[in-house]
Amino acid sequence: MSFVREATRAIRSALVLWIITALIYPLGMLAIGQIAFPFQANGSLIKNAQGQVVGSALIGQPFTRDRYFNSRPSTTNYSTADPQQDHAGVLKTGVSGASNLAPSNPDLLNRIQGKADSDPKTAIVGTIPTLQKAGIQPTADLVYTSGSSLDPHITPAAARAQIARVAAARGLQPDQLETLIKQNTEGPFLGIFGEPGVNVLKLNLDLDGLKSAR
Repeated sequence: MSFVREATRAIRSALVLWIITALIYPLGMLAIGQIAFPFQANGSLIKNAQGQVVGSALIGQPFTRDRYFNSRPSTTNYSTADPQQDHAGVLKTGVSGASNLAPSNPDLLNRIQGKADSDPKTAIVGTIPTLQKAGIQPTADLVYTSGSSLDPHITPAAARAQIARVAAARGLQPDQLETLIKQNTEGPFLGIFGEPGVNVLKLNLDLDGLKSAR
């Protein structure tokens, strides 16, 4: 074969592969996602009763008021830090990640025991004294941050530990909150991967829908 014929064939092959991989495949995946999995494909966005987007089912948010179930601690403050007022420096190395402190690290022990920085601008929610003062029995996920610091879930045990505080703040019956937690408990993925978890944002949105007994 001549050089021109070989070059022409190579160019044709490159164009065909480009069309398949750069156009047909991506557009096909986009169409499948939008048709079969529109919720997941568009970010798993959660809306409130007014139809406003309030967050994603995949990304945690900070909840610290007594009226709401608290999220687990986050080293990045769930990426809500203001770059202009990043007192704790959580955005210096990105907006996702763990503290990487070993269990024996004094900094980790001091934070959990509430001996770290007491400044509310830099302190991480989830110290044992803070939880005990609120009448909450500390659980591991209410004290330790997650690997990504963006975990939207807590364990059912961590949710139940907060029932008394939330019920008192809202004038609700504890059994109402127990039922709400059960309704928002998600099982392991495919029934075998992971542990049951409660999405805090979904739980708190449903909580706002309950009527107070007061």
